[in-house]
Amino acid sequence: MMKFPTRYLIVILTFMCTNVCYIERVGFSIAYTVAADAIGLNQSSKGLMLSTFYYGYALSQVPGAWAAQLFGGRRVLLISFVLWSLTCALVPLDPNRVVILIFARLLVGVAQGFIFPSIHTILAQWVPPRERSRSVSLTTSGMYLGAALGMLLLPSLVKFKGPQSVFLAEASLGAMWSILWFKFATDPPRSDNPKAVSVGFGNPLLPSTDFGRSNKFKMENGGSSTHVVKIPWKKILLSVPVWAIVINNFTFHYALYVLMNWLPTYFQLSLHLNLQDMGSSKMFPYLNMFIFSNIGGVVADHLITRKILSVMWTRKLLNTLGFTVAAIALMAIPYFKSSSGAVFCSSISLGFLALGRAGFAVNHMDIAPRYAGILMGISNTAGTVAGIVGVGLTGSILEAVKAASKSDLSSTESWKPVFFILGYLCIFSSVVFLLFAKGERFIE
Repeated sequence: MMKFPTRYLIVILTFMCTNVCYIERVGFSIAYTVAADAIGLNQSSKGLMLSTFYYGYALSQVPGAWAAQLFGGRRVLLISFVLWSLTCALVPLDPNRVVILIFARLLVGVAQGFIFPSIHTILAQWVPPRERSRSVSLTTSGMYLGAALGMLLLPSLVKFKGPQSVFLAEASLGAMWSILWFKFATDPPRSDNPKAVSVGFGNPLLPSTDFGRSNKFKMENGGSSTHVVKIPWKKILLSVPVWAIVINNFTFHYALYVLMNWLPTYFQLSLHLNLQDMGSSKMFPYLNMFIFSNIGGVVADHLITRKILSVMWTRKLLNTLGFTVAAIALMAIPYFKSSSGAVFCSSISLGFLALGRAGFAVNHMDIAPRYAGILMGISNTAGTVAGIVGVGLTGSILEAVKAASKSDLSSTESWKPVFFILGYLCIFSSVVFLLFAKGERFIE
């Protein structure tokens, strides 16, 4: 019987990881909104609490990448999961206890900020170049499936068991995943190990120091020296291809968070439709992201493995296709007067943005596999800041449009600036990536 390759198990477990993380994020929004509405909390206070997570999340991206590089992604990922799961299990969901809840959400944000840099560090070490696109795409698609499942199942849990039950369910999922990760995940073999060569690695991707001990090398005079890997921060931060990734990550999350947070308001004010009346159709954009993310990964690996296109042109093709189609779909949303048209356009836009992840989101591992977690920490920080800026700026734009036109935003025309800004950003980012992205390793 052929043994199941460990790297496949690692990819499946990281897919489950991102799935559970997004169930937690969606779950808190659902449960807290119900609890806050029950005591008549105003929208400003609710917004402050809901955004607290992202401040902690933004602060811990680069430190998380550094920790994963130093101590190993496997350990850091486990610790972060245990930390946020314990926080969910122990903190009461009481909107009146503002300080405790703010501290808890900051802690969860900080803990989850370590997750994606750790995952990129792990995948860069375990997955050979020919499998990276579909592995990263499958792993990240867990986010969208988690969001869809959360939207579908958790409102019923709140209805029958109360808001606190969501916290306990999330903590249980986190605990179960942590046990699986502790039991089955292992550190990857070093590149000088035959097992590493057998899966396609010809160069060392692991740090030269193991956790708790250093590598010592004999010198000609009989002494020894300790080799410590130094992160080339200057080369990373001054690299144009790195900034091409950062810009596209920023735009991807700007569009994603604006749609996640403002589409319900658009449906309610302009199309006069509540989410409760939409049934399962509100899941379609996230399911589309799940499907297209995996399609992008499979197509990219096929193009690279069959040598139809180089790594660089594969990344540029999928990134350009994804962001360009998304831009057209985004700018088409306000031209539809029905919910079906708006759902269709938003599904196409998010689906093709997810397709574009087979371009920019995998490119970390192409140009700097040893420091993929560091690059992910930097670009994901930009993505988190994009969410904070984008959601707030959209509110300001709508207020300005409302004041200028003296309308109540009931016309789809009044929403054009919001969707057109998203479209222009997607076009700009795709051009930047097309011009400046690289496909070969150049940061050693």
